[in-house]
Amino acid sequence: MSLSLAEAQRLVDDWIGRFEEGYFPPLLMLARLTEETGEVARVISHAHGKTPKPGEDPGELAEELADLLFVLISMANSHGIDLEKAFLQALAKYERRDAERWTPKER
Repeated sequence: MSLSLAEAQRLVDDWIGRFEEGYFPPLLMLARLTEETGEVARVISHAHGKTPKPGEDPGELAEELADLLFVLISMANSHGIDLEKAFLQALAKYERRDAERWTPKER
């Protein structure tokens, strides 16, 4: 299944719209974003840190990244941000700014 950012934003908005509380206030949303980022860091640290823990589930990173994405989309929605448009603008910025920063692969 393929999912655009616009579709993801609609799905998150539909889900949150089912509840009276709606979106979290901005500072609580930031706290949630920070919490989820910490959970991604924990999984990566356990898998790739100085003393990796055996038996880490690769699916756990996917789950934590998806949680992070959900909160990020929630934050964008609550501020009326079109993530597709913002992401394309970011890519254009990186292309301008970093075009000669890295060594291109030979094709």
